[in-house]
Amino acid sequence: MPLPKFLVSAAKIVSPETRNTIARLFLTDGRRHWKGYALSFVFMGIMAGTTSGLAYLMGTVINRIFVEQNSTMIWLLSGAVFLLSVVKGFSAYGQAVTLAHVGNRIVADNQKRVLERLLQQDVAFFARSHTAELSLRFNQGAQAARNVLNLIITSLGRDLLSVIGLTAVMILQDPVMAAIGLVVMPVAVAGVRSLIRKVRKIFDREFHGAVQIMADSIEAFQGIRTVKSFNMEDELRARMSQRIDSLERASNRMTQAQSQSGPLMEALAGCAIALVIMYAGWSVLHGGRTPGEFFSVITALLLSYEPAKRLARLNIDLAGQLLGARLLFDVLDMKPTELDPPGTPELKVARGRIDFEDVVFGYRENEPVLRGLSFVAEAGQTTALVGPSGGGKTTVMNLIERFYDPSSGRIAIDGQEIERVTRRSVRDSVAYVSQDVFLFSGTIRENIAFGRPGASLEEIEQAARNAHAHDFIMSFSDGYDSKVGEHGTQLSGGQRQRIAIARAFLKNAPILLLDEATAALDSESEAEVQKALRTLQIDRTTLVIAHRLQTVVNADRICVVDSGRVVEFGRHDELLARRGRYFNFHQLQFADQRERLLA
Repeated sequence: MPLPKFLVSAAKIVSPETRNTIARLFLTDGRRHWKGYALSFVFMGIMAGTTSGLAYLMGTVINRIFVEQNSTMIWLLSGAVFLLSVVKGFSAYGQAVTLAHVGNRIVADNQKRVLERLLQQDVAFFARSHTAELSLRFNQGAQAARNVLNLIITSLGRDLLSVIGLTAVMILQDPVMAAIGLVVMPVAVAGVRSLIRKVRKIFDREFHGAVQIMADSIEAFQGIRTVKSFNMEDELRARMSQRIDSLERASNRMTQAQSQSGPLMEALAGCAIALVIMYAGWSVLHGGRTPGEFFSVITALLLSYEPAKRLARLNIDLAGQLLGARLLFDVLDMKPTELDPPGTPELKVARGRIDFEDVVFGYRENEPVLRGLSFVAEAGQTTALVGPSGGGKTTVMNLIERFYDPSSGRIAIDGQEIERVTRRSVRDSVAYVSQDVFLFSGTIRENIAFGRPGASLEEIEQAARNAHAHDFIMSFSDGYDSKVGEHGTQLSGGQRQRIAIARAFLKNAPILLLDEATAALDSESEAEVQKALRTLQIDRTTLVIAHRLQTVVNADRICVVDSGRVVEFGRHDELLARRGRYFNFHQLQFADQRERLLA
């Protein structure tokens, strides 16, 4: 039989990587949703059966009505055709709805799994990965898993069963005509074999081109102020146009490659139909065959053309979707980098003392940022880190929140090494406010509530009052339900800063990290924010990074950080009296201020 040969040839086309990906999809998503797929398979089996039944009835219709001229059969056969068509229609509806529900659930499940795995990665992973690539993996990967399964299920349940059923009709009516018609199958499979590798390569280039376009567009939109400030529109337009044109060419090549099977299939189908007509016509005129057999075979052959073509193209259609599925598995197979071992204790903060002991750390290998840094932030006091840019001050805060772990040395809170406790408990104990406030799209209420999910409206409002934010919030027409815009662009810098401070008030953590929290503000906004910060610092261990020394003159301890080490520490007046590095910074900074005033 030609059909088994076709299946054997099709199987040989599939690479081991493709077989492994398909097997994994069936063992994961397919197994979880086997009931839905089984039900859709039943619907598709009914569709194939009714389609074959309609083809078979064509022979009876021709012979009984047009040859024998039996008027009674007009009503019976018309009713049978109508009934089969109705059953086929409802089966098609059931199959489409069932597959859609299962597919949508697969997309939702995989997006949740990808999100969960991404959230288990550390900050270093996101520093290496572009948002555009992660977004495409999140969306396209989940969609591809559904599409691969749906393509295979519909190919097996709808197309293959239809071809088998229609082949059976052709064999029952005339085995010779069936053999002539089925000669298309193996030739078509051989014809598309060479296209599969080409399609796979083009799709890979197309994916990476789409990633680059999305990456450039995201950066352009987010950095629109810089783009316009430096008049970069022409350069950006030219660069984006080049990438878009390249993607267009790749998409055109993809369409051409995918469509190359069309002429082959059309020519082969036309050849098969012509041969069947020649043989059937001769058989009816000279071989004693009935016209009904001829029309039944022709109908079955014509009805089997589309499902046979889809089966021949299956590997081409799967090529791009399988790449998307592998992108999904690449994420799901990543080992979590922020997963605490079972039984890891939680941090218990009684006072909030922070100890750095000979800490060494670098973001890149052999490029240390901290070189044996040591200092103590006493409980309930304010410790300031000052010094030149690049000295490692922000790195200290990254290590306290365990965004990274040190290469060597020891960081402890109340005597507990933070590497030996859960990350969640460490971060629960820390509130962070920086100069680059990140607000999520949504309302003011929602952004403050991120400090403690589940907080009541009264608690949110009290946190806003403490942050000196309540008055300006209530001046908006929607109050706490006012939208902040993407990244908080509907608010001024000072307003965003006070929303962030309100969030820290609501969190009520015993340790407070302030990273240049007022550096980007004007004098009036800074005064309001400083009021809020002074209230927030009460009875908390506070670590402050500041370039403007006047903001830290009242700190309990000032640590001068230079080249990854603490080179001086003490109170403001003590450090000035020593006439060391802090004194030099102080003199340079206030000399600059005097020059600006005189100018």
